[in-house]
Amino acid sequence: MATLKAFKAIRPREDVACKIAALPYDVMNSEEAREMAKDNAYSFLHIDKAEIDLDTNIDPYDKKVYEKANENLQNMINNNLLIKDNKKNLYIYRLIRNGKAQTGIVGCTSIDDYIDNKIKKHEFTRKDKEQDRINHVDTCDANTGPIFLTYRYNEKINDIVDKWTNEKKPVYDFVAEDGVTNTVWVIDDDKVIDTICQLFNNIDSLYIADGHHRTASAVKVGIKRRKENPDYKGDEEFNFFLSVLFPDSELSIMDYNRVVKDLNGLTRDEYMNKISEKFNVKEYEGKDPYRPSKKHTYGMYLGGKWYEIEAKEGTYDPCDVVEKLDASVLQNNLLNPILGIDDPRTNPRIDFVGGIRGLNELEKRVDKEREGVAFSMYPTTLDDLMGIADAGKVMPPKSTWFEPKLRSGLFIHELK
Repeated sequence: MATLKAFKAIRPREDVACKIAALPYDVMNSEEAREMAKDNAYSFLHIDKAEIDLDTNIDPYDKKVYEKANENLQNMINNNLLIKDNKKNLYIYRLIRNGKAQTGIVGCTSIDDYIDNKIKKHEFTRKDKEQDRINHVDTCDANTGPIFLTYRYNEKINDIVDKWTNEKKPVYDFVAEDGVTNTVWVIDDDKVIDTICQLFNNIDSLYIADGHHRTASAVKVGIKRRKENPDYKGDEEFNFFLSVLFPDSELSIMDYNRVVKDLNGLTRDEYMNKISEKFNVKEYEGKDPYRPSKKHTYGMYLGGKWYEIEAKEGTYDPCDVVEKLDASVLQNNLLNPILGIDDPRTNPRIDFVGGIRGLNELEKRVDKEREGVAFSMYPTTLDDLMGIADAGKVMPPKSTWFEPKLRSGLFIHELK
């Protein structure tokens, strides 16, 4: 059963919330973060990517970066830009993008639920990225970025959220620079908090939608603190991590597309002949880039033209939850055997482009390389994600892209 716990959030003063709230640290590089925060001293990027306040040549994983992050965090607290609530609450966080809303409950979830696989994952993590957030959380003594979790729709939870948001005034309500509306309510009624926590206690599983590295890192910091405090009781804050929990009914996954920089030494004719063995290929006549409308079909941009390609029967196992994924079918039948992309996590010849950037971005990248090829993907479904997580398996890398992204800086969870 899933554990949800109220906590005393450190959160922005209402008049500066829109200036503090920032996109998560892992959707941009250091140079982009510097540009985004250069005219905003309040931006949470000064905490989540503190290298932007140090020499441009510094290693982002340098100890000084984490020390600067903690310094910036403490300065914002000392200057009353960030204020800690005086009681333990739950919170409601709603994001609206292009007229579509998703509304989640903000609280703390248990590191034991992750260890016991009640909080289920669908991706591998990289040790270097884990260590980065371990250092950040440990040095700041806080979870600064929320984990994006989902759960199967629960009518009773939904009714409570609807009633609260309809009857109560939000503490934050602003439109961010990306056009996403961010609205936050504080649930400060202890009876309502207890009811919500009990309802989650009856939910079998939570699923990581986005934030695998942040989750793994938060858990490892919690385990580290347990070793440092062998008499811990289990209710200490380091046993929990900051999360936002959304019902699956309100979420959607965008396409996560691929660009390969060259044809692995093949001529275009040789390449087309090879892919025709496993895929039905036809030239696309439309004016706009080809966007797949069903599973196992792909758009392919090559030589200034779009093609529709569809995996032939027998090229994948329809009963295997991982092998039947579009990303797996493409990897196993084309990217690896024909284009030589053996490990998409590390091969420098492949790039991944989130659907938020649009399919024209694929054309732009291929046209720049001239010898490259791009693939537009049909989005992975939440049923796919949950099915793979329930089976204890993992997806191929870069299989899911969730929008909108949760803002960092609206909620901070102290570990002490």
